[in-house]
Amino acid sequence: MIRTLTYYLLLMAILLTSCRTLNIAGYYHRHRQSLDSMETTFRTAYQEKPFSIQFTSRSFNRVSLELITDTLTYIYEYQVGEPRLQDTLKKFGYDTTAINYLIRVMQTRECTWIDNLDYYTDTARHSVVYISLWPRKFNFAFVNKKYYILTYFQRPQYFDSEGRLLVGHRLRHIRKINGDVYHRINDRVCYTISDRFR
Repeated sequence: MIRTLTYYLLLMAILLTSCRTLNIAGYYHRHRQSLDSMETTFRTAYQEKPFSIQFTSRSFNRVSLELITDTLTYIYEYQVGEPRLQDTLKKFGYDTTAINYLIRVMQTRECTWIDNLDYYTDTARHSVVYISLWPRKFNFAFVNKKYYILTYFQRPQYFDSEGRLLVGHRLRHIRKINGDVYHRINDRVCYTISDRFR
C-alpha cells in the first residue's frame, strides 16, 4: 500500500513537472536585445549570400553550415572554433564576422537553428527569419523534447483575439507555418512550440 502510494505521488510529481513549459514570450523579452540583433545580423548576411546555421550536438559545440551557391548547396559540420570553419567561409565568400557572431549568440541563447523561410500571400513572396530554441533548463525527464520557435516577419502581421497569426486582415483564417499555429509576441515576432526544430 505504501509502495503504491509512493509510486502515485512520484508519478504525479513527474507529470506536474513535465507540464511546465518555457514562457517563450518572457524569454523573448528577457533576451530581446540579443535575439533581435541575431535576426538583423542574419537577415543582412543572408541577403548577401544565403546560408543557414544548425547546432547538431546537445552541448552546442558542433555546428553545421548550409552554404547555398547559385548551383549547389553545401553542408559542412565542424567543432565550434575549428580553423577549417573559417577557411570554408572565406573560400565561399561569406561574411565571417557576421557568421561567427551568430554562432556565438546561438550558443549563448541555446538556439539550434536559424534560417530564412519564404512564404507567399496573393502570389507575393515574403520571407521570415526562423529561429529554433532548445534551452536545456526547460527539458524534463520522461517528456518529448520540444523546440520553441520564434519567427520574425518583415512587416506587422494580423492576429485574432486569441493572439493567433492570421493569413491577412480580410481573410480571418489562421496561418500555419510548417503545420504549426503561431502566437503573437509583438506585431512582427511570433512563436510556437513544436516537436520539430525546422
